[in-house]
Amino acid sequence: MSRNEFDLSELDDFTVQLLDLAQRQTPRETRNFLQSEGTKLRRFTASIARKEVKKRTGNYIKGIKRGKVYLYQGDTLSIRVYNSSPHAHLIEDGHRQVTKSGKVVGFVRGHRVFQKAHKGYEDKFFSACEDFVDDLLEKGLK
Repeated sequence: MSRNEFDLSELDDFTVQLLDLAQRQTPRETRNFLQSEGTKLRRFTASIARKEVKKRTGNYIKGIKRGKVYLYQGDTLSIRVYNSSPHAHLIEDGHRQVTKSGKVVGFVRGHRVFQKAHKGYEDKFFSACEDFVDDLLEKGLK
């Protein structure tokens, strides 16, 4: 009786080598890739904010910024897009509408701009990552 088995140890070695190539041998390209993708996400988030948030008072859209590349939980490179405006959480999450006397007259729903941007940009980011890994493989195998 014969069995069909897959030996995945070579594939595991390949993934370890690929991670070594990306993080140790080409750290500058990895950081530049994450910075450029963070900038694209910031632009995408700002475009969604322009569509969703109708009131143009304040500096909500100007406050959308891209952070620096940092190590997340000690081993994963990461970058964030955030809003530095002091009223951003009110637009994002919603807030109670209160009169000058303190009486609650309603609730303003949040626009959830960053959630929509996250969901909308996810596929673009995965395809860009695949292209980046393909480029790393071409450079690493030469």
